[in-house]
Amino acid sequence: MKARPYHHGDLRAALLTLAEDTLRARGPAELSLRELAREAGVSPAAPSRHFRTKQVLLDALAVEGFQRLTAAMDTSLDQAGETFGQRLTALARAYLGFAAANGALLDLMYGRKHEPDASAELLAAMHRLKDLATDLIADGQRRGEVRDGEVDRLSLPLFVALQGLTQLTASGGFPADQIEAGVDETIAFILRGYAPDVTT
Repeated sequence: MKARPYHHGDLRAALLTLAEDTLRARGPAELSLRELAREAGVSPAAPSRHFRTKQVLLDALAVEGFQRLTAAMDTSLDQAGETFGQRLTALARAYLGFAAANGALLDLMYGRKHEPDASAELLAAMHRLKDLATDLIADGQRRGEVRDGEVDRLSLPLFVALQGLTQLTASGGFPADQIEAGVDETIAFILRGYAPDVTT
């Protein structure tokens, strides 16, 4: 018999775990608060104490996803070398590793952030992630390792390249034996784009 994931006082966390399992296996359309309550072994009304609607639950899951991704990238930077190239490589690999392991969650995270009713908490979580990239680029500029330019504009190609690679990999656009080489080439391409302008 499957053990119940719910323990007294931690129903919110249990519901988020069950919701992520369902999201990964069957997609957001299959999520149901009533079904999650059944899986958690609580009354059908119990989830409403934490999530008024299914959309509130999905937003909370997206926020948690951004928090986990930000934490993974933060950790990668803590363990990286000092140069901009080393730190960007660590950041990019942390992002791609998270994306490979959490594709459905990543789709939910980026899908919700553009909706007009996206919560302030969700937008704040997304901006904290973006700040990691802009802070890295700004530090690279101070070190003379990154070309001049508005930091927000310079961060956009980084996310575009990483998300594009993520989508190509998920859709089978890269044969399995070429994924690692594709990651290496993408990171090298990004680094060339950030290199300081050479004056003659």
